[in-house]
Amino acid sequence: MYLDISAWWQSLAFFDKIFWVIALLFSALFLVQTLFSLIGGGDADDVSGDADDLIDGDDGIGYQFFTIKNMIAFFTLFGWMGIAAHSSGAGKLLTVILALGAGTAIVLVMAFLLKNVHRLRHDGTMQIRNAIGQTGNAYLFIPANRSGQGKVHIKVQGSLHELPAVTDDDQDIATGRLVKVTSIVNERILLVTLVS
Repeated sequence: MYLDISAWWQSLAFFDKIFWVIALLFSALFLVQTLFSLIGGGDADDVSGDADDLIDGDDGIGYQFFTIKNMIAFFTLFGWMGIAAHSSGAGKLLTVILALGAGTAIVLVMAFLLKNVHRLRHDGTMQIRNAIGQTGNAYLFIPANRSGQGKVHIKVQGSLHELPAVTDDDQDIATGRLVKVTSIVNERILLVTLVS
């Protein structure tokens, strides 16, 4: 079998050997990259450290066009398209053009997919501003005229939360009474009013 592969390799033209080397080398790298991604070694998302978890709205740097993964994908498809095109009788110039086109196309497809997958991401963090206009129940007595702080049970973003609340009403709001959120105080306390 070794003699068959050696004879086959010797029978190839130099132009074909270039595409075979590129295709085999980058296909092997692609397989290794895929295996690392499947077992968790391909991304740095699992790295732990003393990162500041309080940075709000940081989406990172987004999709980058020139990366190792894109280079591996580009040359993998470049090599195989070059082999296929030249084996089917295309000239050298057309083979190179088709191979470059195929490599570029796969990188563009990956960019398009990753950009659109990024839009599917959902942040499940409760945004207190979404409580404005919602109704809930006083859980702990809420003193009148912002003279103290109580608590309310209120449904925000589909789940029930217990949040601190104050009121501008002239009368205290007793436990169990229905209240409506009118505003947010200090970005963390609800301003509520009694619902008649």
